[in-house]
Amino acid sequence: MVNYNGNYAYKSGAKGQYRQQTTDVGTFFPNSFGLYDMHGNVWKWCEDDWQENYINAPTGGSVWISRDDLKQLRGAYWSDDPEECRFASRYVSILYQFIIKISVTVYLKYRK
Repeated sequence: MVNYNGNYAYKSGAKGQYRQQTTDVGTFFPNSFGLYDMHGNVWKWCEDDWQENYINAPTGGSVWISRDDLKQLRGAYWSDDPEECRFASRYVSILYQFIIKISVTVYLKYRK
């Protein structure tokens, strides 16, 4: 369950609801890590810079920074087609566009 442009279906699936805006965090069930809204709703900024492929990628969770102006986004947003709402979906943005167009909000939910 993700927030996406429901006027389109993914593969042979049914069309979904097109909300035409972002949704509140927690509208959909969390993933297996307890994280909400990791697909759709808003693009997710990655600390890694844009790379064409994963050849020579660092291992062990290290950040891959190439010191250029190309930034990487993942996961798509509410007006994208459902096929884009996967974490494997990547988008490249020039740094100055990234700063102007993208805002990042971190939500934490504590359980007692």
